[in-house]
Amino acid sequence: MKITVIGDGGWGTAIALLLNGYGHQVTIWGPFEEYLTEVRACRENTQFLKGVTIPLEILFSSDPEEAVQDAEFFVLASPSKFLASVCERFKGLIPSNARVVSLTKGLSESGHCRMSEIAKEVLGLDRIAVLSGPSHAEEVARQIPTAVVTASDDPTLSGEVQRLFTGPFFRVYTSDDPLGVEIGGAVKNVVAIAVGASDGLGFGDNTRAALITRGAAEITRFGIALGARRETFAGLSGIGDLIVTCTSRHSRNHQVGERLGKGESIDAILGSMSMVAEGVWNAKVIHSISQQRGVEMPITDIVYALCYEGYSARLAVETLMTRDMKAE
Repeated sequence: MKITVIGDGGWGTAIALLLNGYGHQVTIWGPFEEYLTEVRACRENTQFLKGVTIPLEILFSSDPEEAVQDAEFFVLASPSKFLASVCERFKGLIPSNARVVSLTKGLSESGHCRMSEIAKEVLGLDRIAVLSGPSHAEEVARQIPTAVVTASDDPTLSGEVQRLFTGPFFRVYTSDDPLGVEIGGAVKNVVAIAVGASDGLGFGDNTRAALITRGAAEITRFGIALGARRETFAGLSGIGDLIVTCTSRHSRNHQVGERLGKGESIDAILGSMSMVAEGVWNAKVIHSISQQRGVEMPITDIVYALCYEGYSARLAVETLMTRDMKAE
């Protein structure tokens, strides 16, 4: 099958490697031809997936029309902040009945939309699937056993995604709750910043476990308020993704929090990063939605304060620990 991966970051590259390993012809689209020329020459995505060799069979293109030519399946893998503008570049090039799966995690600042909703509207799609779960690109690219979930309002499409992506090292489950799957993938990045800040302050396992557990409760409460199902958050796209993002050395959101905990400013941290930490942008969006909906989100509120109101990490912890007492 000919497959186009839209997005040349670490996750897009890792998925291209996975699908190429199954024998598919994969083309990766990226926005900067100069960088793609470098990748073609050295066969390594040095900026986003260092140390992994990219087979010659995987093609690269910065031309949207060339990238999608004769493609039978489309994978969206751009960061949430740029997904809308990237989709605009492919408007009219992807058929409305195409098979499309979104890997992008987050909510839009404008309109508070899920990534699948943005892609569906901009590209004029009849249907779209999402894929989420505990799946760092660095491990998927190196064939570390991984399990994720795909969800769509169209069970036929989610079944097609499951069959396409499943292999010896990558197992895909299906769900009919795309809302819950996407919410879990967005909010867990915010909680990971809080856990990173705790680790940066030198706190221990007790604090980390408390933040992850209460973070899971917060994600579930938020998701249910938006119409998702409670059980989705007990699965791979909920607690599974939350655990890996809060504890892994690969987690950029945890790294941001850890540096905040050590006293660095958010501007300095973001200025030094080549890759996007989705939790920083999504903290603002999720904080705004929770305020509008009246959903109690104390961890999200604190991360928002850390990133946008100049809170120190120590004040953040003190604020969380001295909240009014209540039942679990």
